[in-house]
Amino acid sequence: LFLGIAKIAAPLGMAGGFLLGIVNALLVGSTLRLIEQSLSASRTLGFKDVTESFGHYFWDVIGVGFVLWLPTLLLDMGLQANPAYGQFLLSAFLLLVFILLNPAPEVIYQVRHDSTLEVFKTSYEFVMEHWVEWFLPFVLLILPVVLSPSGLQEFFSLSGRAGRGAGLDFLQILMLPLTAIGGWLSYLGLDSEGQV
Repeated sequence: LFLGIAKIAAPLGMAGGFLLGIVNALLVGSTLRLIEQSLSASRTLGFKDVTESFGHYFWDVIGVGFVLWLPTLLLDMGLQANPAYGQFLLSAFLLLVFILLNPAPEVIYQVRHDSTLEVFKTSYEFVMEHWVEWFLPFVLLILPVVLSPSGLQEFFSLSGRAGRGAGLDFLQILMLPLTAIGGWLSYLGLDSEGQV
């Protein structure tokens, strides 16, 4: 669905970008709702669950996306004046956003919040509280990329794409089965540090 809409939206310019953003938010919100249902109800999901999930968390995802889009747009425009280091600085900023706000999808469906800024605050606090568990796996996963022949260039290219979505890009959501496994481990009584 997402890739089909992307092909339709591509020739529409800015309007197509907004359309794609809306479809992305619908799909991400739906996916988060399905994960929430599967973890809380401990049952098999059916087609009815999929159709009923559309629209859930839509405004939460739109809010996070907008709050990230505005400063990223301004930073992007500001760094165009510095072609030597602009892309590097933007990629480094987006990597930081990706790392600090990566828990945002889980925060949206697990924690009741009143504003988008609370999602950011809760994500940041979680990462700071569990920094060893958060950064060590990330370093281990990204180390082969950094050590490869294209190394840092590939690393910053990946971090730039990931940071723009802060984990709320539908294609990034495909990684959520790992989140579900973590939820099931928590459900079985194992906390985030692997203790019973």
